[in-house]
Amino acid sequence: MSMKKWTDEELVTTRDSLEAWNSRNNNSGSGSKLWLFTAFLGAFAISTGVAFFFLDGLDVMNVILIIMGTVTCASWYKSEKQRKDNIAFLAEINKEIKSRKIKDAPKSKNKSDKNTAESKENMQKDLSITESQVSENNTKKIEEKSGD
Repeated sequence: MSMKKWTDEELVTTRDSLEAWNSRNNNSGSGSKLWLFTAFLGAFAISTGVAFFFLDGLDVMNVILIIMGTVTCASWYKSEKQRKDNIAFLAEINKEIKSRKIKDAPKSKNKSDKNTAESKENMQKDLSITESQVSENNTKKIEEKSGD
């Protein structure tokens, strides 16, 4: 896939989403171990089904073991291949970003973060306006008292 035609923003957002996926994938250490254990169970089911097929003859349970083991191993293989493809794609995106010399923009912010920042700025402006109004009122009161 050629990334020469991609815009800088597309590259950065794709990189951010892949890095988020990669960090989630790396942080769940027990998940990958459990998935590998499931793949071994699938291989064991295939071998058990084939062994019992030769020992006991054709039986429904042997066929079910072989089919379930095959589906489990195929699922593991497909997910492992997808994981490796995603990691390679992330490396390719990082290489393209370096070749374009794109500065690392801050990670995409949520809309709520932007709204929070805007509301804080508005509150600070309102505070400064009210503070100046209060100080003007105080000076007027002081002048009125001194004038009396």
